[in-house]
Order: sequence, then C-alpha cells, then structure tokens
Amino acid sequence: MYVCGMTVYDFCHIGHARVLVVFDMVRRWIEASGYKLTYVRNITDIEDKIIARAVENGETISALTGRYIQAMQDDAAALGVLPPTHEPKATEYVPEMLGIIQELEANGLAYQDPLPNGEAGDVHFSVRGFPSYGRLSGKSLDELRAGERVSVADGKRDPLDFVLWKRAKPSEPEEAIWASAYGPGRPGWHIECSAMSCALLGRHFDIHGGGADLQFPHHENEIAQSEGAMSPVSRSPFVNLWMHNGFVRIDDEKMSKSLGNFFTIREVLERYDPEVLRFFILKAHYRSPLNYSDAALDEARAGLTRLYTALEAAGLDTQSVEARQQASQKALQGASEGASRVGLAFKVAMDDDFNTPEAIAELFGLAAEVNRHVAAKQDKEAKATALLLLGLGSTLGLFGQSAKALKQRGHGQTQLDALAIEAAIAERVDAKKRKDFALADAIRADLLAKGVALEDGPQGTVWRYL
Repeated sequence: MYVCGMTVYDFCHIGHARVLVVFDMVRRWIEASGYKLTYVRNITDIEDKIIARAVENGETISALTGRYIQAMQDDAAALGVLPPTHEPKATEYVPEMLGIIQELEANGLAYQDPLPNGEAGDVHFSVRGFPSYGRLSGKSLDELRAGERVSVADGKRDPLDFVLWKRAKPSEPEEAIWASAYGPGRPGWHIECSAMSCALLGRHFDIHGGGADLQFPHHENEIAQSEGAMSPVSRSPFVNLWMHNGFVRIDDEKMSKSLGNFFTIREVLERYDPEVLRFFILKAHYRSPLNYSDAALDEARAGLTRLYTALEAAGLDTQSVEARQQASQKALQGASEGASRVGLAFKVAMDDDFNTPEAIAELFGLAAEVNRHVAAKQDKEAKATALLLLGLGSTLGLFGQSAKALKQRGHGQTQLDALAIEAAIAERVDAKKRKDFALADAIRADLLAKGVALEDGPQGTVWRYL
C-alpha cells in the first residue's frame, strides 16, 4: 500500500490527521486479518511551496523540511499512528524520477519545451498520447479545458500536458537543483510519487491511497506516468485499488485558511486528548465528509469515555501486557465465524470497505453488555466481554491508555487544569475532615459547573472531565 504523505513546509492540519489515521486503520485491519503488508507513506520535501517558504524564512530547504518532518512524526505518534514500513523522501529518489522520464521519452510520451532563447526548457508529459487518461476520475480529454486544472505554459504542445522536470531558474537556491540529461532542474510533483511507489513496491501493487483532492489531477497523472513508462506491449494496471478519504469541513463549511477556520493538529491537541481526535475521525466512514466542531469532539470524548468506563468497571487494566495479549486472542476468536456474534459483526463491518461506524457501534454494544454483567455481579462474564471489547477496539488503534488518564486529560470547554482540580479536591477533603459539609458540597458544585465531576470511592476521590 502506498499513501501520498505530507508536503512538509508547515505544521499538519486536521485534514492531514484524517489521512494519517484512516490509512493507519486500514493498515491495522489488513494486518489483523492475517495479511503481510508493506506500507509506504512518502514525504514531499522538494516543491514550489517549500522553496518559497525557505527563501521567505531565510533558511535552507533541509532545515525547514527537517523541522516539519519531525513535527509531523510527533503528531502522528500522538494520534497512535504506527510508523509506515517505508517513509521515503522525494529528494532521495531523483535518479529514479529521471529514469521514468527517460522511459516516457522513449515511449513518445515525454518531450522537452524549447525556450524563447533556444535553450531547452521544462519536460512535459503528453496527455493525448495516453488514450486512457481520465479513467480514474471519470473525466474525458474533451471536457478537460485549459486553465481549469492545468496551467498553460509557453512551449507546451497541449494545455493539458503536465510538467515532469522543471528547468532551474536563476533565482532558485542550489539545494533545489539537480543535474540531469534535460539540464539542471528539479522534478515535478506528480513524478515524485510514481518514482517512490514503483521503486519500493514495483510497477504493479495492491492499494494506493490519499485524500479526495488528490484523485485529479495527481493520481490521474501518476497512472499515466507509471503505466506510460512501461513497454506498450506488456503494459499492466499500475494499482489494483484506489482509496480516497473524504474532505474535512469546519462547522459545515469547507476548511480554509482564508475563512479563518483552519486548525493544526497541535492546536486541537492543546484542548483534546489525541485518542479523542482519533476516535472522532474513525466514527465517520473514511469516504464521507467529516464535519469538525467542538460539539463533535465533545461527543466523541463522551463516547470514548463510555467505552473506557466499561473496561474499568470490569476491572481490566488496559495498560497490562497480559490483558492486551488475552484481548488480542479473544478478538481473533470472536471474529471467527460462530465464535461470537458481536465479533463476527465487527469483522463483517470492517471487511465491508472498512465500515468503522458500524464496527464502533458493535463496540458500544459490547460496553453495554459489560455493564449488565457488572451490575449482575457476573465477574467472569464481565471480564470475558471486556477482553473482547479491548481486543476489537485495539485493531482500530483505540484503548492505548488507562481510563483514568483519558478522564483526566484536556477537555474543550473546561478552563481548569489538573493541578487546580487536585487543589480543589484537597480543600474539599480538608473541609470534610472539619465537618464543613456545606463548603465540601460547594466545592463539588463549583467543579461540576466548570465541567469536572468528582467520584468518591473506597480509595478516595477521583475526578473526570464531563
């Protein structure tokens, strides 16, 4: 599986979070289903916006991209995203890109523009030389008009043709220039993914993923380049299955910097636990639009807390290695036909185009069953059901912390931090010792009004955000 990764010139936003989480979920389920998966997620570390930002900042391209690569990896780790098998950088595969361009030229699908001064210019792909162009996006060559998606440049034979190799400009930094048979320059964006995917997975592989905005022209161009570079006699499909996750919207409006509704992952994680953001993303089907709002995050947090509370009620320690191993075995047994109705229903949902909303509904059904067993003091049944809940949820990358940790971590609406809450609890304990129950009740009521609930038990008082 190859997934188009980030262009690293800024912090990742929540649209990137969706790509990271969705294809991590796909990866986890494929592996849980018994397949061996090679997962490649690339890094675009040379591109127009990167060059412009580095020049604007007065820093080297490598300093800029190195900083944001680390930030991206930190964000991914926070969201519980497993590292891919390979994470290639575009700058490491320029020779492979040039190799594909040469193959395209040999097949009559690439040509170099002449510049007005007689020198050689950019290298372009000849779209009309590839008859099946448009089959992924459902667009025909006749309906693709110049200026809509592809810029018109001097020297191009057709306005639909796209760039494979950009001739260096005098104003560009040395870091952005490579020597080639076509003159000094750098690769176009589309050829980068063709080179990295083919180099690591071969000319024909199973799954290619990315955001819905990449279907056209990026993925359409990848198909044309990758298949066009093959021998016309033995040409085969580049990819078996294309997957595109839906757009993220903010309060039912398209996410956009110009609208002021653009959030980075880091901004969101200042207010919400990372697992809450992951759960929010997985609650929607990966292909559907995802509407981001504080209310939706609060709802996700409440739902995830319900699942954790059921595990806690059954006495299950989600951080125990032994418990997680038992849960994994239980999940495999539960997902086999006839072993568990819920486990089988979960598997059917996930096998049906990764239907996470239906799968998560089965998790809530298990949580309700756990709570019924706990109420009836059926400890053995409660634990067995909780193990299945933990095991199935773990295949989605959930339950990576303790229930207490989730309940006591940041919440979108509260203004109180953990130290302030603990101080108020200590003051309440002292008031109860002095038998000032009116003050103790007032402290509880004040915390509740601020979004913090207290629970008194044999081991003392614990708190959680509402």
